[in-house]
Amino acid sequence: MAAIEIRSLRKRFGDVTALRGIDLTVEEGEVFGFLGPNGAGKSTTIDVVLDYLRPTDGSVSVFGHDAQTETKRVHERLGVLPDAYGLTGHLTARQHVQFAIDSKDADDHPLELLDRVGIAEAADRNVEGFSKGMKQRLLLACALAGSPDLLILDEPSTGLDPNGARRMREIVREEAERGATVFFSSHILGQVEAVADRVGILADGEIVAEDHIADLRDAVGDAGGTLVLTLDRAPTESELAAVRGVDGVSGVDVRENAVTVACPAERKAAVVDAIRGEGAVLLDIESRQTSLEDLFATYTDGAEGEVER
Repeated sequence: MAAIEIRSLRKRFGDVTALRGIDLTVEEGEVFGFLGPNGAGKSTTIDVVLDYLRPTDGSVSVFGHDAQTETKRVHERLGVLPDAYGLTGHLTARQHVQFAIDSKDADDHPLELLDRVGIAEAADRNVEGFSKGMKQRLLLACALAGSPDLLILDEPSTGLDPNGARRMREIVREEAERGATVFFSSHILGQVEAVADRVGILADGEIVAEDHIADLRDAVGDAGGTLVLTLDRAPTESELAAVRGVDGVSGVDVRENAVTVACPAERKAAVVDAIRGEGAVLLDIESRQTSLEDLFATYTDGAEGEVER
């Protein structure tokens, strides 16, 4: 049974279409990374799954239960770390976690959950004095209450320092080993690549790719990785056109004076010849395996939005 099944999901806000008929399946027991630039519709999708928003059209089911008509049954199996959440400042961390435990009718010990996320020493402090990273850890502790079958984490690394981000990844792996399904959205691609079994890429309200990262590489013709060409200045349109015109090139991403080209290994020399033939001066040539960041750029075609390594 699928943990999450989304079919033909559409969501409009007045004249703005946020989701354009997306189809997405998250299998039970997998870690699924949901990617997209800011404004792509990731949080809107999650809000529909949680029944915080009603869809304009389409359907969402969680473990076979309709997310809109069987909301209580769905939420009984969920742990949620929301992207925007108002913690109650005058309550302590312990009180917040205890409330989450009670709402799940669970028997967890709040201090154990707080220790797991690394803030046990702040258990009896009021949340109003917490840093953003500490609040994020607290929200994760609340999400873990009751050992949920499905964890939905919306931008879980927001505000975390490197140690906090590493602990977040460790917890995701631990939950997956326990048998839980983990669905998390992020624009920090390195975090996703480190833990995800599969990824879905959302751009402008549409799913543009959904697969294992290795299979996404194959789909863009990556038999040997990508080629990163560093020029002595920003590339011209004629130089880029020459690169795109090389047989086998499936994606070109430009960042200042660096041009990243997705193509089969045997076509890399032709790419170098093509850009040099247009007068480009190359300062460096790097051949590497396609990263998730490169794949993201290829599938979204350079969509606007903040995306981090």
